Amino acid sequence: MTTLDGDTPELLTLGTATLYEASGLDCFLDAAFRPAWEGAQVVGRAVPVSAQIGDNLALHHGIEAAGPGDVLVVDAGGAPFGYWGEVMAVAAQARGIRGLVIDGGVRDTQQLALLGFPAFSTAISIRGTVKQWPGTVGLPISLRGRVVRHGDIIVADRDGIVALPAVEYDRVLDASRARSAKEVSFMDRLRSGETTLDVYDFRRLGSPIRAEVNP
Repeated sequence: MTTLDGDTPELLTLGTATLYEASGLDCFLDAAFRPAWEGAQVVGRAVPVSAQIGDNLALHHGIEAAGPGDVLVVDAGGAPFGYWGEVMAVAAQARGIRGLVIDGGVRDTQQLALLGFPAFSTAISIRGTVKQWPGTVGLPISLRGRVVRHGDIIVADRDGIVALPAVEYDRVLDASRARSAKEVSFMDRLRSGETTLDVYDFRRLGSPIRAEVNP
């Protein structure tokens, strides 16, 4: 199992955009997933959960099944119900669960922020849920076309969310470090007056048809 404790600060510093671009993979989640509170960010191993629309019983089973270093990643059909709130966040934190990503709604966002529990959702909703279907826990799920498997590495910040296959993790981390170092050198060149056309060698792609803008 991939150990992330030592890498977590570096992954958050690199950020989801760099990790995605360096990966060469279609590993990003849909842009509809947004942090439930400003400043939320999380790194952890995915525990996939499938819930029925308007039913959060599966999430309670997910809390029991997950443990330290895990992130619950939930397919709730994108429905705007309040599947998760303060009580469940407290229960999750007691088990060492690092955060939540859900295609559905959460509530108690102020309390989640005060707890420091990172939640990323496609809706904020106070609409109540039932508890009838226990769902699935640990089986692969599809979140708006992106398959997430148990043990995938989840990194989420204000820019977006990536789900990195565990077998690709070391390669992606090395590639992201290299990309970040390269971008530092690019920034230095830009600050010295070079243009992005030259820094990125875009002139080879052709020139626009344009009027004289500096006569």
